[in-house]
Order: sequence, then structure tokens, then C-alpha cells
Amino acid sequence: MTSVLVNTGIVILSVLALWFGADWFVEAASKIARRLNISEMVIGLTIVAMGTSAPEFAVTVQATLQQQNAISVGNVVGSNIFNLGFILGAVVCIRAIQTSRQIVLRDGGVLAMSTILLMVFMVDGTLVRWEGSLMFGGLLAYLLYLFLNREYDPDDIPDGDLDWKTIPLLFVGLLLIVLGGRYLVESSVVLATLAGLSPWAIGVTVVAAGTSAPEAVTSIVAIRQGRSQISFGNLLGSNIFNVLGVLGVAGLVSSTSAPLALARNEYLSLVYLTLQILILVGLMRSDWRLTRKEGLILLIINSIAWAFFIAQGRL
Repeated sequence: MTSVLVNTGIVILSVLALWFGADWFVEAASKIARRLNISEMVIGLTIVAMGTSAPEFAVTVQATLQQQNAISVGNVVGSNIFNLGFILGAVVCIRAIQTSRQIVLRDGGVLAMSTILLMVFMVDGTLVRWEGSLMFGGLLAYLLYLFLNREYDPDDIPDGDLDWKTIPLLFVGLLLIVLGGRYLVESSVVLATLAGLSPWAIGVTVVAAGTSAPEAVTSIVAIRQGRSQISFGNLLGSNIFNVLGVLGVAGLVSSTSAPLALARNEYLSLVYLTLQILILVGLMRSDWRLTRKEGLILLIINSIAWAFFIAQGRL
């Protein structure tokens, strides 16, 4: 009982560290982006997405170095499912989101293709270094494309002036993210054993939800402030970063003798994520908007999926 309470407390504190760390990181990064005159959508896809994806990066790389592969891959798959199901579903239930041909083809297309690529790479159950390097290279190409084709609208730049606190806030936020990620992984593995759940089930649910907290807060606050492009761009960008960046780096730092691995029953979750993304891209294309009804559908579908993941982890 003592171990359960102690590790539960560590998980809660770790999630809080991730939450506040990412919040400060995003705030500082957004002020820097303002100085660079970057539009809302590009800020959401890049600066904000990188900041809110930092917890997934910290947790996944830390788990990879500790050879906790189920946590590594499960965290990314679970985070993406959580982001595009629960968080996007909740955001769209608050306010419908307009899409466009560019968003669907460019960003939705990259998200779908990168997830399909991951599914193909892991069909043999492993992600080796050359595959990780190819995925990370794809992320760099995507970022270069966004930079070379960035839009600029003086009325579409978020508020916030650069001051002396910005740079320290950036590094303090990053430090909290790294430390929170480390201790979240360690305590989650302990709780997985005590609760009878597999590390995969914990990674795809508890850890995924915890590391997705920054995306949730950022996106919900942004949509309530009427900045739907930051909210939507954050969720799409975070998922792209998670697949190409987080798992790409994790594949690069993994041991040659022990590459990232995925069990056959766990692979079904990746298949589900791919189908979910294809459905989402179709909804984005339909009338070029996501409606509140479609947001509710995403919430219901993902509630069922999570119940399945938890039951799967007890087998």
C-alpha cells in the first residue's frame, strides 16, 4: 500500500511538472515566435507543437534508454490516440473548426503518411536505427517546407512581448519537462506491476494521458480564446512530431542489439491509430470543417478504444 501511495504521488507530481513546464515553455516560445512574425497555424504546427510534445519526447527517449520499449512506443501511440480522440473531440465540441485544402493535403497528409510509414516499419515488430533516421529526416523535410512556405498575416500573430524573463522561462520549462518525464516513467512501471497491467497498457493510457496534458490545456484555452488555428495546428503538429520526431529519435538512440520492439497484440493499437487518422482526415475534408457532432463521435469511439486497451493489458 505504501508503495502504491508513494508512486501515485510521484506520478501526480511528475504530471504537474510536465504540465507547468510545457506551459512555460510554450509561453516563452510563442513570444519568440511573435518576434519572428510567424502566423497562428505555423506557430501551432511548429513552436507550440514542439513545446507540448516535449513531455512525450522526454518520456519516450528516457524509456528507450531504460529499454522499456512498451512504454516508449505505447506512450506515442497512446498520446496520438488521446490527442486526436479525447482532446480534439473536446475542442470541437466547444467550437467547430474550419479546415482548408492546404491543411488537409499538407498537414493531414503528412500525419496520415507518417503513421502509415510507422505501421509498415513495425510490421516485423521492431523499429531499427535506419528506420528511425528516415522518420526523423522526414520531420526535418516537413519543417523546412513549412519554413519556406510560411504564411504571414500581421493580424494573425499571437500576443505577448519578448522580455528578460522569456529565455529563463524557456529553459526552466524544459528542465521541468525532462525531470517530470523521467520520474513519470519510473513510477508508472512500478504501478503497472502492482496493478496487474502490462507496461504497454500503462504507456498507452496513463502515461499517454499525462504527457498529453499540455496539448489538452493549450488547445482548450486557445479554442476558448477564438484561436482555433493554434489549437488545431497544435494537435496536428504534436502528432506529427510524436511519430516522426519522438519515435525517430528513440529509434536512433535505441541499442542495435535491442531496437524498439512491439508485440503482435500491441500492434493492433497502432493499426487503430492509423484508421483513426484516416477517418479524421476524411472528416476534415467533409465540408472543410469539423463539427460538434463529429467531435462527440471522436470522444465516444476513443472511450471504447481505451477500455479495450486496458482490457488487453490484463491478458
